[in-house]
Amino acid sequence: MANQNPEPFIFLNAAAVADALLRGMDPLMLEQTTQGVLKFLYMCLPDTPVYSRAVLSALPAAAASSDEDRISALPFALLRDIVSRLPAKDAARTAALSRRWRPVWRCTPLALADAHLLPGVLEGIREPTRADTPAIAATVSRALAAHPGPFRAVHLVVGYYADAARQRELARWVQTFAAKGVQELVLVNRPWPLDVPLPAALLGVATLTRLYLGVWKFPDTSALPQRGAGAAAFPLLRELVLCSMDMESRDVDFLLAGSPVLENLGIVGSRKMATRLRLSGQHLRCVQICLSAVDSVAVVDAPSLERLLLLGSMTRHSGACIRLKIGKAPKLRVLGYLDPGIHMLEIRNTVINAGMKASPSTMAPGIKILGLNVRFGVHNDAKMLPTFLRCFPNVETLHFVSEKTKEVSAKVDLKVWEEAGPIESIQSCVKMMTFREFRMEPSEVAFLKFFFKSAKVLKNAVIVGSKGSFTSFREVMSKLKTLIPENGPSNTCHVVVYESSDPDGGAVWSLKKGFDFSVSDPLFYR
Repeated sequence: MANQNPEPFIFLNAAAVADALLRGMDPLMLEQTTQGVLKFLYMCLPDTPVYSRAVLSALPAAAASSDEDRISALPFALLRDIVSRLPAKDAARTAALSRRWRPVWRCTPLALADAHLLPGVLEGIREPTRADTPAIAATVSRALAAHPGPFRAVHLVVGYYADAARQRELARWVQTFAAKGVQELVLVNRPWPLDVPLPAALLGVATLTRLYLGVWKFPDTSALPQRGAGAAAFPLLRELVLCSMDMESRDVDFLLAGSPVLENLGIVGSRKMATRLRLSGQHLRCVQICLSAVDSVAVVDAPSLERLLLLGSMTRHSGACIRLKIGKAPKLRVLGYLDPGIHMLEIRNTVINAGMKASPSTMAPGIKILGLNVRFGVHNDAKMLPTFLRCFPNVETLHFVSEKTKEVSAKVDLKVWEEAGPIESIQSCVKMMTFREFRMEPSEVAFLKFFFKSAKVLKNAVIVGSKGSFTSFREVMSKLKTLIPENGPSNTCHVVVYESSDPDGGAVWSLKKGFDFSVSDPLFYR
């Protein structure tokens, strides 16, 4: 979005600027970083509950006098459906059309998105500023007070709530949500500061089915009693996404224990997030953890879990690893992206070490789609990769992302892969393979040669070159042809090669696609 504010800072307040300068940081750089974080955060949010381009309009007086008002004659249920698709401001204005329309808005579950109240925001023309918040808040307050409920959806994503008056107002809104039965709630605080407290009353909104929270300090749950299934905080909640939240492990445990029918969980861009995640829930189907630093992720008891997506895994300390334990998850089919340089994999109660022999206790046979993020030029990563692959003997689709690294390591050539021995899944199961961020480095070429030599049932392969890495794709095609044996098992597979249109590092991940079960492979790069 273009910055039309004459002030140099939109996100940072005066205190944040002063603190940055005191720490020797460039506040302008911090401002730009914050803008990037918010842009990514907004990409993770669900679509607004109404059509942003659906606006109320009226016919000219001459046309209105000559034409019959057929819309007003429609059944009341259809009028409610029409109003439910309008932005809240226009929906409320329908009450002035005629006596027929007067009760429609009040009888239609409220759908309110504050982004519709600022012209130019949805179009990307301007950023919401702190000066916009009072007027937006006043309009939101009037709408919430005027409508008797229930609230179908409320999306508040453009306000700055750092000052005490705004926090008190937000607390009143949350009490209204609880009283009038909001179902879908999206709450984002525009930084800075980053630790604006979320009203504790939110934990009492029992009607929620979908909840997205961004850039808040979560209420302290340490003093709250642990809830049993009969006293759940969110008995109807099916989708929960936490973006750049300041919260502890116990807070996530509290949410999971208090959401007995939760199906989708997303944790995105954690700043100070739970260090140990324990995933448990009878209905949990998809968990996505993106650009978040955690110490461990343990799938404890998730009998319905089908997808576990770990994107951009980061350790909290240099040289540390992330412990990933796969316990009870009999329906788990999609797993990615495992990183041999970061993840310490544990299956059931066995830690997977490089070179260990596979056994039933070290395998997850249900995995059909597997994503791996690999530094192919790093010897330790290359040594760990075959061991990881042997843990998933029935994989049919493999997705590789080649991570760029400056680390100097021993030479990783074809001999390294041949010495690792045959990998059953590559030989007899893998039908589809993608390889992203290909830079034609010797270590990448060596692995692909080993792969194509081994893959007996491979049908399709997609090689995506890193943007800007090549001057000629004829060179790439020529090199790849030498990797596929003319009489080898994979010589009949269909190979597609193209250059990535995304920035160096690969495509932006999509939270929405991960939660969409009509998409059979959420890791496939399109």
